Amino acid sequence: MIETHAHIYDEQFDEDRDDMLKRAFSAGIKQIWMPNCNTETINSMFAVENKYPDKCFSMMGLHPCYVKENFEQELYAIEYLLERMHLRKFIMIGEIGLDFYWDLTFVAQQEEVFLRQLALAKKYNLPICIHSRNSKNNEYNAILRCIELIKQFGWEDLRGIFHCFSGNLEEAQKIIEINFLLGIGGVATFKNGGMDTILPHIDLKHIVLETDSPYLAPVPYRGKRNEVVYIELVARRIAEIKAIDFNEVVQQTTQNALSLVGLKS
Repeated sequence: MIETHAHIYDEQFDEDRDDMLKRAFSAGIKQIWMPNCNTETINSMFAVENKYPDKCFSMMGLHPCYVKENFEQELYAIEYLLERMHLRKFIMIGEIGLDFYWDLTFVAQQEEVFLRQLALAKKYNLPICIHSRNSKNNEYNAILRCIELIKQFGWEDLRGIFHCFSGNLEEAQKIIEINFLLGIGGVATFKNGGMDTILPHIDLKHIVLETDSPYLAPVPYRGKRNEVVYIELVARRIAEIKAIDFNEVVQQTTQNALSLVGLKS
């Protein structure tokens, strides 16, 4: 299995990171992709990648929740590292996008930063990992706005993942129409997560697996620290919802992920 989105460098794993990763690798997780948040997460992310260079892969980007007054400085640091990919490769630009849930103060800046990072994806021909979270009352739809900005940007070869997808079927179809994948995680196991009504209508070729560790742990661990090894629970739930074999889910989602970034298993 390929874990396409896990913050394994997070301080919540500082006490037992190696043991946590050992559990994951022993369970058959071949690769773990790590999204960056801002300049403060880069060093810890690189430290994990340096220790597990054949299994843990870094993304580079500015998360929308960290777009504040200093976003120009943050972007400069990201651009600096991307310009030096002869020294360290990145598999994706991420995680980037729009977050309307906590604060709408910097929405305009979030959109500017998103578009500028789309330009970086084009410049370096990298896929992107999108974070899209609606406002609490769903008045502001981050998924649809990201799609609008992607269309506005207009690069036909832009591709990537809408991570932690929890939208409706119409939104899923719109994501697929622009050649993006759906990152499915622990929400698929939630009783009222809604994925049981959506996934039967989505071809497996449009899906990749993720946990978003240490967040959004699947049932029966909901509310506790999430771990990469729990990705198997996500895969088994997808197989159950779609009434297909678990191994089919593993094989197809792995191929989807590897094809996206041009890596080998």
